Amino acid sequence: MNKYTLIGHPLGHSMSPMIHEGLFKLKGKNCPYDLTDITPENLSSKADFLRSLSGFNITIPHKVAVIDLIDEMAESAERYNSVNCVANKDGKLIGYNTDCDGFLLSVNSKNMPIDGNVLLIGCGGVGRMIAVETVRHGGKLTVAHIPEALEMAESLKSEILAKYPSAVIKTIDISKISGNFDMLINASPVGMYPKSDNCPVSDEIISDCGCVFDVVYNPVETLLVKKFREQGKTALGGTAMLVYQAVKAHEIWNGDFYTDDEVNSIIKSVEEKIRSDFR
Repeated sequence: MNKYTLIGHPLGHSMSPMIHEGLFKLKGKNCPYDLTDITPENLSSKADFLRSLSGFNITIPHKVAVIDLIDEMAESAERYNSVNCVANKDGKLIGYNTDCDGFLLSVNSKNMPIDGNVLLIGCGGVGRMIAVETVRHGGKLTVAHIPEALEMAESLKSEILAKYPSAVIKTIDISKISGNFDMLINASPVGMYPKSDNCPVSDEIISDCGCVFDVVYNPVETLLVKKFREQGKTALGGTAMLVYQAVKAHEIWNGDFYTDDEVNSIIKSVEEKIRSDFR
């Protein structure tokens, strides 16, 4: 029987089993998907276990360290030197990064203009990936940062310009944001449960932005998303990205493809679960 898992530490509450088992079920497959908590010091000792799997996902803190245990990296993983999905292809472990696919498929599902004038809040982890994908797809990017993250923001800018010399990118202190933007992306944890009353930007900035994508998925509707919707603007929370990166993993593992209705059914189920678990 094909077996799949998510490795990380600590794992705590994860929606991954629900998402992946739901995707397998849609294709008539009964494949178990569970959680495997592995401490950093024990990762190398789990090499044989990982090779016994048909595929697995990786979360913090193993996305880079797991590279030493696999045989090959796809272009998406090499782009970020980060692996969050591994497929066992005839005994060869191949690493991928499906976080970028999750982001792109999410914003494209709502026809969001990442090729326009984009304001990005946050530049660490997922923010770094979103910044790269935005400039790769023609967006004019402004990275807004808190004072403590100035060095990180400037480093990201330099890294992007080194790889993509024609990229249009600038950094700005979050307190000095001005002007109009086609799209706002929140890649910071501001607004995440349990501090759900926080919003990363002011109402004035929201009025100057055409739409929003918020990577935060708990709560399902962050205050930022709510404020955009109250203005009649397109707003998307992070659940879509969470599900779409899993959808890409199933395409990689088994060549399975899903309709928009199928994906939306999983997104809806996950959102209902989040609302139920975090009342």
